[in-house]
Amino acid sequence: MSVFAWIETVDGAVVSSGWEAVGAAQSIAAALGVDTAAIIFGANSAALAAAAEGFGVASAIICDAEALSQYRLETYAALLSKLVDERKPAAVVAVATSRGRELLASAAADTDSGLISELVDLRVDGGAIIGTRPAYAGKVLMEMKSNTPTAFVTVRGRAFPGPASGAAANMTVESVAPAAIPAQLHTDVEDLAAEISRANLADAAIIVSGGRGLASNPADAPAGLSGEAVSIWKAKDGFANTLKPLADVLGAAIGASRAAVDAGYIPYEHQVGQTGKVVTPDLYIACGISGAIQHQAGMRGSKIIVAINKDADAPIFKLARYGIVGDLYDIVPALTLALKKRLR
Repeated sequence: MSVFAWIETVDGAVVSSGWEAVGAAQSIAAALGVDTAAIIFGANSAALAAAAEGFGVASAIICDAEALSQYRLETYAALLSKLVDERKPAAVVAVATSRGRELLASAAADTDSGLISELVDLRVDGGAIIGTRPAYAGKVLMEMKSNTPTAFVTVRGRAFPGPASGAAANMTVESVAPAAIPAQLHTDVEDLAAEISRANLADAAIIVSGGRGLASNPADAPAGLSGEAVSIWKAKDGFANTLKPLADVLGAAIGASRAAVDAGYIPYEHQVGQTGKVVTPDLYIACGISGAIQHQAGMRGSKIIVAINKDADAPIFKLARYGIVGDLYDIVPALTLALKKRLR
C-alpha cells in the first residue's frame, strides 16, 4: 500500500504548485507508515520522475504514451482509476487546481471512493484521513473524513509546504500503458496557447491588492473626462502608478476587490474573493479595501495580512496583523521608497 501524489504537468514541465501534492501526500504516508508514489502522465514523465526522487519519493508510476501527451479528462481519469482499482492506495492526493479537482472527482466516482476537497489542513486519526476546509465564505472550518479504502484528497495551493529534499534509496520507476478508452472521446485538444501578462495570483507568495479606495487618486484626469469617467481613470492610474511600483519592489502579483473590478478599474483576472480567486500568499497587502465578507473568503487564508485604509472601522482590520489608518496615496509611495532602500 502507498499514497499516490498526482503531479500536474503542462508541456512536459511540472506546474508551479505541482510538487505541493508530494508534500501533502508524504505527511499522510508518514502517519500511515507507507511510501509515497508519484503519478506522472504525459510528455517528459521519465525525467520528472527522476526529479521526484530528489524529494524522497519511493516510487513513480509514469505514462508518456501519445494518448496522454496532453491533458484530457477521459484519458487521464481512465488510467488513474485503473491504477487505483489495481493497487488500492491508501490515498490519492492532488493540488486543487481546475484539473486536479475534476480528475480526482472523476476517478473517485469511477472507483466508488470518497473525496475530501479544498483542504487547508489534514491529519490521520486511527488510520482515517481527516481534512479541514473553510466553509460559509471562510467564516468557519469544517472537518471531512473519507470512510472508503482509498481516499481522494485535493489540497489548496500554498496551504501545505512543498516536499523536503532528500534522495530516496533505490527509487523505482514503472512505466504503464494507457487504459482502454472509448473510441469516441468527448474532448480533443487542438492547440495550447500561453496567456501572457495575466495575473498569476494562485501561485504568488506576495499580493498587493487594491479596492474602491483607489478612486481617490488626487492625480489630474485628462481633459474631456467628467463624472464617473474621472473616477475610473483615477483608479486605473492608481493601480498603475501607485500599487504596481510597490508590487515590483516586492516581486508581488496585483490583486483587486470585486468593487474595483466591477467599477472597471482593473480586469477580472485580478479579482480576489468568493467570485474571484482564492489565494493563500505569505503576505497580502490590502490597499483601499474595506474587507467585505466576499473578499475575505478569497484571502483570509493569507499568512500575514497588512491593511491600509482611511476608515479605522473597516472590517479588513479585524483580519489584518498590521493595519495603517490613512490615505493610501500617502502611505503606499512612502512604503515603496522605504522598501527600495531596505531591499537593495
